[in-house]
Amino acid sequence: MPAPHGGRLIDRLVPESKRGRIEEEAEELPRVSVSMEKRKDLENIAYGIYSPLEGPLTQEDYRSVLDRGRLANDVPWTIPIVIDVSEDEASSFREGDDIALVEGGEPFALLHVEEVYPLDHREYAKKVFKTLDPAHPGVARTMEMKPLLVGGPIWLFRETPGKFPRYRLKPKETRLLFRERGWRTIAGFQTRNAPHLGHEYVQKTALAFVDGLFINPLIGRKKPGDFKDEVIIEAYETLLRHYYLRETAVLVTLEMEMRYAGPREAIFHAIVRKNYGCTHFIVGRDHAGVGKYYGPYEAQEAFDEYPDLGITPLFFRSFFYCRRCGGVTNERVCPHPAEYRIEFSGTRIREMLMRGERPPRELMRPEVVDVILRHPNPFVE
Repeated sequence: MPAPHGGRLIDRLVPESKRGRIEEEAEELPRVSVSMEKRKDLENIAYGIYSPLEGPLTQEDYRSVLDRGRLANDVPWTIPIVIDVSEDEASSFREGDDIALVEGGEPFALLHVEEVYPLDHREYAKKVFKTLDPAHPGVARTMEMKPLLVGGPIWLFRETPGKFPRYRLKPKETRLLFRERGWRTIAGFQTRNAPHLGHEYVQKTALAFVDGLFINPLIGRKKPGDFKDEVIIEAYETLLRHYYLRETAVLVTLEMEMRYAGPREAIFHAIVRKNYGCTHFIVGRDHAGVGKYYGPYEAQEAFDEYPDLGITPLFFRSFFYCRRCGGVTNERVCPHPAEYRIEFSGTRIREMLMRGERPPRELMRPEVVDVILRHPNPFVE
């Protein structure tokens, strides 16, 4: 099992015995309101999911992440984790102060302000998403951010229960689980979709090389047209129940928004799974992509720049169902022409489901289709 990213697993969760005092202290401090998505980022910092971060980035790390895809100490890191504030909010505190972070009117964390610095929205969008097109969901969200960033370590004293508590584990818990199961090699699988047969093919191919599979669906804000969280969970519960050996796979949720940053997000996703304890990470076609902003295998190529990442990528290229072969295969081993192939098109599958049609069993397990069609609208609107 790999060491956590940066060498140690971060823990910024206030011990239960001290929470009452910290909560009282927070009531007297300047307040900064954040979104639920930012709150989840801060929880992920506190739990060690974002190790080695101890809080939102200070300016030196922020600049290094934008310019080099690394923290200032050269540790790979590709997505800026930041807290944006307004000028009015920033006027209520100084560098060196502690502030209370609030979501939904509820203080939940303290932040020790090391720096306040300006955000260049266009630079952020261009370097992280490689485009300034406002149609890109990540660019659109960036342009809505407040003009200043605040960086420094945090202490989390009030946790959210999680959308699916039974599947929400911290890295210290998944690492213990892997050891209890005797897994020395673990492949992490990132998803924001209900599983089709192609996903199953990739996962089971990976299982031929590792001891265990870590299915880690992203639970949080996504773009319209993506599957809703509850549909993803129910679909995977069904798939695992009917088509996987119990001792070979686990389902754990990752509460984090999709950023659709393509290559940068693929590296970020790998780092997160390394912190959970994975030794390998599955990277498919157009990983974390959206529209036509990134090349189909650009995310895989990004791993060439990070030989020191500390987790082994498993690359999968195009695959399809071949009627002649009688199963899912790929162009390197299937000799049959295109007329026998059924391509795994997520767009096509979603369009069929939106019309209430059943994708054929060559594309999706019937039990999974049943789960999806039980929902009047299984997609984010």
